[in-house]
Amino acid sequence: MVATADLCDRHGDAVQVLDARLDDYGGVAAFAGTVSTLRVRGDNALVRAALETQGNGRVLVIDGGGSLRTALVGGNLGALAAANGWAGIVVWGAVRDVDDLRRCPVGIRALGSCPRKSAKHGAGERDVPVGFGSLTIAPGDWLAADGDGIVVAAQPLG
Repeated sequence: MVATADLCDRHGDAVQVLDARLDDYGGVAAFAGTVSTLRVRGDNALVRAALETQGNGRVLVIDGGGSLRTALVGGNLGALAAANGWAGIVVWGAVRDVDDLRRCPVGIRALGSCPRKSAKHGAGERDVPVGFGSLTIAPGDWLAADGDGIVVAAQPLG
């Protein structure tokens, strides 16, 4: 994978850069892939439904409204993402089971952690444009993450 700093140097304004710091919780430090999106608030049933599908190297971007009140991804969902071939998960919200997530061979970034589980009602939207920090992300965009940060572009960059 090409470093996010190199992508910014090569492609300038063709990449969006997240201007907020997300913590690294996964077992893979750098990841990239085509984006699938969710917008949920305190409910992770759609997160499970998405991760139960074949990831095919995609990145699931979850707009959780920036809430740290409940976790949207935990150890079981991290393991499910890895088993189904997801490259990564980006959560604008909280995760839990941090020690378990670190053992999952998938990239996971989130605002923070919270031990409280979320609701399971299925509320939210799938494959809709989402926005947080300085980013606007649409399904089908391409996202890359490494130690320097997260970048998004309309198509894969190298």
